[in-house]
Amino acid sequence: MFELIKSGGWLMLPIILCSIVAMAIIGERFLTLQRKKILPFELTTQVLKMIQEGSLTETILRRIKLGSPLGAILASGLINRRHGREMMKESIEETGRQIIHELERYLNTLGTIASITPLLGLLGTVVGMIKVFSSIMLHGVGDPGVLAGGISEALITTAAGLTVAIPSLIFHRYFERLVDEHVLNMEEEALKMIDVMDGDREAS
Repeated sequence: MFELIKSGGWLMLPIILCSIVAMAIIGERFLTLQRKKILPFELTTQVLKMIQEGSLTETILRRIKLGSPLGAILASGLINRRHGREMMKESIEETGRQIIHELERYLNTLGTIASITPLLGLLGTVVGMIKVFSSIMLHGVGDPGVLAGGISEALITTAAGLTVAIPSLIFHRYFERLVDEHVLNMEEEALKMIDVMDGDREAS
C-alpha cells in the first residue's frame, strides 16, 4: 500500500488527507443524526400530557430544551405559549433555522471534498503525463520503464481521487436527505403541539 501511495506522487498526500477528513465527518454525522437523538420517541405526547396535568415546570422545560433538537423546538414554542399561536410559530421557526444549521454542520465540507478530490486526481494525471512527455523529449521512447512510471502516477492519483470522491458524494446526498426528513418530522411535531394546545385536534 505504501509503495502504491509513493508511486502516486506528492498529490496523494492531499487526497489521503481529504479521505481522512471525509471518514471523520461521515462517522460523526452517523452518530449525530440518529433519529432517536433528533426526535425522541413520544416526546411531543409526553409534553402535551404534562401541560394537561399542569406538571410542566421551568426545570423540566429546560431539560426538554437541552435534551434534543425536537425538544429545543418544542420548548421555544412553549416558552411563548402565553403570547398566542403566531408568536409560538415565529419562535419555533427561528429555533428551527438554528437547528437546521446545526444538523447540516460539516456537510458543506463533505460536499467540497467530493468536488475537489477528482480535480486533485486529474491534476495528478496531468503531472504524470507531463513527466511522460518530458522523458520522451530527453530519452526518446526507448525506455519503457520511465514511461510506465509516469503513466502509473497519472492513473494512481486519478483512481485515488475518484475512490474518495464517490463515497463522499453518496454520503453527502444521503445526509442532506436525512436532514430534510428530520426537519419535516420536527415541523409536523411542532404543529401537532400547537394545534392540540389551541384545541384544533386531539392529542394522540
